[in-house]
Amino acid sequence: MTAETAEAKPYVVRPMVNRDSQFFWDGTALGELRIQVCNACGAKRFPPGPACPDCGAFDRGFQATVGRGTVFSYVVHRYPAVPGKEMPIVIALIDLDEGVRMVGEVVDVADDEIEIGMPLRVDFNRIDDELTLPVWRRA
Repeated sequence: MTAETAEAKPYVVRPMVNRDSQFFWDGTALGELRIQVCNACGAKRFPPGPACPDCGAFDRGFQATVGRGTVFSYVVHRYPAVPGKEMPIVIALIDLDEGVRMVGEVVDVADDEIEIGMPLRVDFNRIDDELTLPVWRRA
């Protein structure tokens, strides 16, 4: 393949995908934000893991969320630079409507506009054929 035919892919730090998180990344590829649910007791959790923290069962499933939440806390990352990202990066701890918290990047909200309690909605940033990242926008 020559330089003229090679398609440039953006460089991003890629997430670790394993059997506990594969359902999440399969969902982002479909435009769904998924959380883990214990099939034994119904407990919801994020991040996903092998066993339910409530009942200890290994019988796990997932549900698609409505993709809405509010900012519980946040940080503005200014330095060091992150490959593939423009500084500053707004990172929030988001209370999802389903009752779990998730860390996510907030886009199109200035670093001096983000605030605790701000309503957000999920969106998806398709990086390439193998990776779609969830991002959060003002609702």
